[in-house]
Amino acid sequence: MIKVSVIMGVYNCKNEELLKKSVDSIINQTYKNLEIILINDGSTDNSGKICDNYAKVDNRIHVFHKKNEGVSSARNLGLEKCTGDFIGFVDPDDFIELNMYELLYNEQQKTNADIVWCNYYNYFSNEHYNIVNIFNENKLYKLPFA
Repeated sequence: MIKVSVIMGVYNCKNEELLKKSVDSIINQTYKNLEIILINDGSTDNSGKICDNYAKVDNRIHVFHKKNEGVSSARNLGLEKCTGDFIGFVDPDDFIELNMYELLYNEQQKTNADIVWCNYYNYFSNEHYNIVNIFNENKLYKLPFA
């Protein structure tokens, strides 16, 4: 089965419950062959400790701690450390539908696409705006290669 690496850069998540909700939404995916890489980007709050605690209870989670250099640096470290066949990114203030990676995987298998993506919902104070369907359009993009 194809492995998906999910990379999350974490830095001073002021709302610890939101960070936990985000990580839980990855852990509980219906697609189980995941590698979850949490990059603690020099947090000075409890974010790094929360990541370490998750790694103790789920062997799919790998935590790396580094000095703060920003989200791009954290993601690049995640790319260096990951071993999956496909890569996904989730931010620590986001949460994903529990079947998102299964839907993306199935779409990739049907189309043999190199890249698959989905739309998103914006949630504000438990009210949602900009609601869109995950696969609302059938589009194929050919990317030029040099």
